[in-house]
Amino acid sequence: MATKRRTQGAATGGSTRTGSRSASRRATMPPARRADLSRRQWAIVGSGIAIVLVALFVSWNVASSRTGTSAVSGPGSDGTVVQASGGQWTNITPGKLASLLTHKDFTLINVKTPYIGEIAGTDLYIPYTDVAARATELPANKTAKIVVYCRSGHESAVAAQTLVGLGYTNIDNLDGGMDAWTASGRQLVQVAR
Repeated sequence: MATKRRTQGAATGGSTRTGSRSASRRATMPPARRADLSRRQWAIVGSGIAIVLVALFVSWNVASSRTGTSAVSGPGSDGTVVQASGGQWTNITPGKLASLLTHKDFTLINVKTPYIGEIAGTDLYIPYTDVAARATELPANKTAKIVVYCRSGHESAVAAQTLVGLGYTNIDNLDGGMDAWTASGRQLVQVAR
């Protein structure tokens, strides 16, 4: 049969197509087998698409977490500047926060939800999800220094972005949050909130 096809293709001056053979093979298959083949092909295509989407999502997350952060330059640097939509904030170390607390001239806000304790000297407890809704409790002066923190630094980064969106321009975020604070040998306190 294959010889006959080649001869016919050569006699007409054309060439045989692999796709034609594959199509004719499928046409002679029982319908159940054809459906099974079709399902497998779709499963392979779907798996490939899923892998590509996961790879794009992961690379986007990695890229966006790197492009927004740049090291603060200069000797004795104790933070990184994070470029945000509409402004920026600085991620500071526990040592820098401890130093700032010795001559406190800023508003310190715990944004961790649920409440698990706080750093002594905290002025406000506002869950990170409520920062915009409770903006009236924040300093009226948009250039006033505000330091936010949570347990790990993730929720406070969201709060810092919210503050930038509200027009605040002097924001610090405790990098690593209360976890970093206690890992540096400092204590948390419990306050009835």
